[in-house]
Amino acid sequence: MPFFVVLVMVVFWLFSSIRILNEYELAVVYRLGRVLDKPKGPGLILVFWPIDRAVVVSLRLHTLDVPPQDVITKDNVSAKVNAVVYFKVIDPIKAQIEVEDYQYATSQMAQTTLRSILGEMELDDLLAEREKINNRLQTILDQATDPWGVKVSHVELKHVDISENLRRAMARQAEAERERRGKIIAAEGELQAAEKIRMAAEEMSKSPMAFQLRYLQTLVEIGAENNTTTLFPIPIDMLNYFTQNQKNK
Repeated sequence: MPFFVVLVMVVFWLFSSIRILNEYELAVVYRLGRVLDKPKGPGLILVFWPIDRAVVVSLRLHTLDVPPQDVITKDNVSAKVNAVVYFKVIDPIKAQIEVEDYQYATSQMAQTTLRSILGEMELDDLLAEREKINNRLQTILDQATDPWGVKVSHVELKHVDISENLRRAMARQAEAERERRGKIIAAEGELQAAEKIRMAAEEMSKSPMAFQLRYLQTLVEIGAENNTTTLFPIPIDMLNYFTQNQKNK
């Protein structure tokens, strides 16, 4: 009878020592308080209680939502910016022994880095160079979390919230900029048209007959547009004759 009780206790202890881990999980095992050299898993592992204690670490990609941060940009504009950070554990042992809570530590590091980096930039750069900011944030966070066994794969700014007065000012600025570009384009068009007209006049001045033919073509176009109009072409030479007589008088 005592042997049977001992056997049942041994079997129960063995079954309680069996752990099954998923494909994306590893177990950091502490034996008498000291961590083993390599984590165990995935699959079936043995954790011999009470001398062993296992902490399961997920190797999947984690999504960290950085709450809105109050930021004052380099040009003294107040804004609220939030972001999302994607990271994963690449060294479970470091993630357990180098930092108390790697998820909380990564979150705090992301918030601090976000405020620090955006405080060095102007508002226009913050709105126009998001890709550059994302890459810089990812590089800094990855270097800071590397000793913890954490790999930051991507950082993305989600939303930049500014005051309503500043939005209206930016809208007026954008409208004025569009009007300026429109006036410049119209002026450039007038300049090109004047240049082409000058070139055409120079070509027609080389042949008086070409000028006369162009004059007759203009009369045809005017007559086609309004048939009730009667035109009497007057030779240019006749006008020159009267002008010359007026000068002589």
